[in-house]
Amino acid sequence: MNEESLRSLRAKLDEYHQWPCRFMFKFITPQEKALELTALFEGKPFTTRSSKNGRFVSFTAELDMQSSEEVIALYREAGKIEGIIAL
Repeated sequence: MNEESLRSLRAKLDEYHQWPCRFMFKFITPQEKALELTALFEGKPFTTRSSKNGRFVSFTAELDMQSSEEVIALYREAGKIEGIIAL
């Protein structure tokens, strides 16, 4: 995500959420990058599901977040993974 997209996301997060709250993260990543994403959420609860052909993995985590900045920080880290799609 570029900085403009992140600023827009931050504004929407602050408009629609009262912090702290639970926030759901959803990603799709190529199978070969799945370990990088699971490492990012190590120690936190999440679920994964492989696509029908096994080329992709969907990832869902519902976490207690303290602020929109904390959410943005996780999206920034996840965005470093090649081929990831944030939903």
